Amino acid sequence: MQTLMIPETAPLNSSSSLMLSTDPGIRRRKTRSVPVGNIMIGSEHPVAVQSMINEDTLDIEGSVAGIRRLHEIGCEIVRVTVPSMAHAKAMEQIRDRLHATYQPVPLVADVHHNGMKIAIEVAKYVDNVRINPGLYVFEKPLEGRTEYTKQEFDEIGEKILETLAPLVITLRDQNKSMRIGVNHGSLAERMLFTYGDTPAGMVESALEFIRMCESLDFYHLEISLKASNVPVMLAANRLMVQRMDELGMVYPLHLGVTEAGDGEYGRIKSTAGIGTLLAEGMGDTLRVSLTEAPEKEIPVCYGILQALGLRRTMVEYVACPSCGRTLFNLENVLHKVREATSHLAGLNIAVMGCIVNGPGEMADADYGYVGKTAGTIALYRGREEIKRVPEAEGVEQLVALIKADGQWVEPEEK
Repeated sequence: MQTLMIPETAPLNSSSSLMLSTDPGIRRRKTRSVPVGNIMIGSEHPVAVQSMINEDTLDIEGSVAGIRRLHEIGCEIVRVTVPSMAHAKAMEQIRDRLHATYQPVPLVADVHHNGMKIAIEVAKYVDNVRINPGLYVFEKPLEGRTEYTKQEFDEIGEKILETLAPLVITLRDQNKSMRIGVNHGSLAERMLFTYGDTPAGMVESALEFIRMCESLDFYHLEISLKASNVPVMLAANRLMVQRMDELGMVYPLHLGVTEAGDGEYGRIKSTAGIGTLLAEGMGDTLRVSLTEAPEKEIPVCYGILQALGLRRTMVEYVACPSCGRTLFNLENVLHKVREATSHLAGLNIAVMGCIVNGPGEMADADYGYVGKTAGTIALYRGREEIKRVPEAEGVEQLVALIKADGQWVEPEEK
């Protein structure tokens, strides 16, 4: 298993904390550890995978089933929407039902729109409460307004702190956590007037709430700055890290692209935003937001993490794109190899069409299947050629080699 490179001496107050090391591994920005149930979020822990059920929280059985489905396929933290006091109270039954029929699952409650009383109630039953600074205290637009005076700005800030404090205190006293989740599309009016519809406005919105929490001695925070526009999402998170470094803050980041859509393009958008920041060392937990069943999000999350070497939850297949030198039907063979070995999580297996680039391009693989001559396959362990076998026996002999090395486990029965 690959380990993360998190140097004990990584600087916290300069942009150098985001630079990649000379080692090909990713150097994650140092962040504090924040609990969400039995999962810890922060740079000392694996990047955590989150998603959100789409069942109505008032549907107890449906919500429990939705949470279980996600958790059973690897979703480590599950979020539910809590738009009313009735929904907040329903979370007690959902939590208890999970404990009685399944197991504890780290739960996050999503609270919007003047949700102080709702948030305080639901904090009894969940592990983390997510609030949106742009919606937590509603600011009634003033017709004809062209600016916010400093006095007006500060007065609203004082009102927010007064409203936020009871939630912060109850979370602090229960050793639970909060996500300060800023969305580009729902910035508060005074932030829009002061900073414009910009990444800077998103960052200042998050910083205001962070300072309020810190004033109440509460530090179990994770921060998210999301947008449906990938460049805006990237700019906001980069600026957030820059400002936190300047202020000596080490809060973990939750990464995501909102309203990414569905299908191939939704996955591309999410990967472009989330993967770019992870590669730069930013990000401690993520959610891929697709307009599909929530279960479809989890493979994308793990695929991004696997591609960057941040988690090893499946077999890594290295395969060339095929060319005129290819000595067998590479697409079919790759399918057969995958079918035989896909349950061997953590292994790296290469399927290469010919000897020209094969051994060099697959140097990091644990095992290799390489076309040697027409009708003949060479099997490798690492860089060492182990034996040559007829093409018809290639997959069978690859499995035999893995078994001989003690790397084989039987697949679970479906």
